[in-house]
Amino acid sequence: MLTTFKALKTLPMMAVAIGAWMAMSAVPAFAGQDAAQIKKGQEVFTAQKCGVCHSIAGKGGKSSPLDGVGTKLSAEEIRLWITHPVDAAKKANSTKKPPMPAKYGKLPAADLDALVAYMASLK
Repeated sequence: MLTTFKALKTLPMMAVAIGAWMAMSAVPAFAGQDAAQIKKGQEVFTAQKCGVCHSIAGKGGKSSPLDGVGTKLSAEEIRLWITHPVDAAKKANSTKKPPMPAKYGKLPAADLDALVAYMASLK
C-alpha cells in the first residue's frame, strides 16, 4: 500500500515532466517544409513571373506584397489563392485590380506544393 501511495504521489510530477518534454519536442508547423521544397518554390515563383505583380522583401511588383503572407494565411488559404483566385478574393472580400489570373491552378502538383511551401515560409 505504501508503495502504491508513493507511486501516486509522484504521478503528477511525472505528468508535468512528460508534458514539458512533449512541448519541447513538438515539431513546429513549418518544420515539414524542408529547405529543398522552399527553394524549389522560389524557383517556381521566379519561373512563373509572380514577381511582376507581387513583391517580396521590396523586390517585384509593389501593388501586392507577399511579405509575411505565411503568418496571415494558412497553407490551404495560400493554395486557394493560387488555384482559385476568384473564389479566394470573394472569400477575403478583396477588390484588388487586376485580379490574379486563374492559370496557376494548372501547375504540376509538385510545383504547386513547392510554391505553397515557399509562400508559407514567408513569415
